[in-house]
Amino acid sequence: MTRMLASVTDSAEADAALRFGADILDLKDATQGAMAAVDIATAEAVVAQVAGQRETSATLGDPPYEPSALFDKARAFAAAKVDYLKAAVDQPTIERCGAGLAAAAGTAHLVAVLFADEAPDFALLPRLKALGFKGAMLDTRRTGAGRLIDHLDLPHLERFCALCRDEGLTSGLAGSLEAPDVPRLLLIRPDVLGFRGALCRGHDRASRIDPEAMALIRDLIPRERPDPLASPKIDWRLLARGIMGGRDHENDVDRVYVRDFVVSAFIGAYDFERSASQRVVFDVEAVVRRAVAHADDMREIFSYDVILDSIRLAVGRGHVQFVESLAEEVAASVLRHARVRSVRVSVRKMDVIDGAVGVEIRRERSSSAAESPLYGVAPKTTPSGRL
Repeated sequence: MTRMLASVTDSAEADAALRFGADILDLKDATQGAMAAVDIATAEAVVAQVAGQRETSATLGDPPYEPSALFDKARAFAAAKVDYLKAAVDQPTIERCGAGLAAAAGTAHLVAVLFADEAPDFALLPRLKALGFKGAMLDTRRTGAGRLIDHLDLPHLERFCALCRDEGLTSGLAGSLEAPDVPRLLLIRPDVLGFRGALCRGHDRASRIDPEAMALIRDLIPRERPDPLASPKIDWRLLARGIMGGRDHENDVDRVYVRDFVVSAFIGAYDFERSASQRVVFDVEAVVRRAVAHADDMREIFSYDVILDSIRLAVGRGHVQFVESLAEEVAASVLRHARVRSVRVSVRKMDVIDGAVGVEIRRERSSSAAESPLYGVAPKTTPSGRL
């Protein structure tokens, strides 16, 4: 289950994040950059305010670090009972401050921050584990340099999350993320998604948290535990019919499609097909339970980006022998969305004959898949923080 991290600057913002159900409250001075630290007094006040209701994290400041100063700051935040401490890490930092980082890891749970806009080295993850880090997060360092997805595509982000799992590290993704990025990034199942600008008025990270923006992001991420105050406005009869495989009725479903999407893929059972990519064309149509709210509400929209990214991820995982395998991967990915009842996937290879060869499949949601969908059917959080 992916958890929501909200970056806050003080007790007032921490109160808003608590009311809206953020899973992790991340302390940083957002007016000064991606890693600027708050003072210890602010950290102590927020930890006391949270009172164990949520986990907390704090940044240790911008690099370059001086080893003894880094350890002293980590020890001070740990004494304030902050749960996780975030340090920006690259190879030179490890070489210069490895001992200090290892010592800091003995006082608190450390999370390494790698910057997507500075060519992050995923090969550092085993070294971070050896130093005692508990997690790793991708973020962007330069303000105005674009979103995380502008620097690393989804196949690379998926690889980062997979490598973190292999090393027993918690994986986190952040970096000017916006609301439309959420359903796309849920496809790769990071442990944490982190936000600042998307939660603020005018999406200005230096501004204050906006209740409506916070509510939108919170509702787009399925909650780790059901909220007893939740009162979702869901037509359970329609949902049940979709889960049980009932017939689609034109007045309660929409069809979201991608047609003639051409990608280059390494595909084929012959040896010569392993050394060169081929053009593959996808047509995908998802039958989706119709939104019960206004169509302008993002929480009620199934985005075609989910289909496109499912294709990109399936192709980006490496060589595939059969078009049937690609079709099955895409169908399974799309069906993880709770509102999708069924999906039709057509995959055509264009470089085999003077024409096309391929396969078309249709898959429906199973009962077991419906019990734990990738995307929840979220109740809407009101601006007051109540559900």
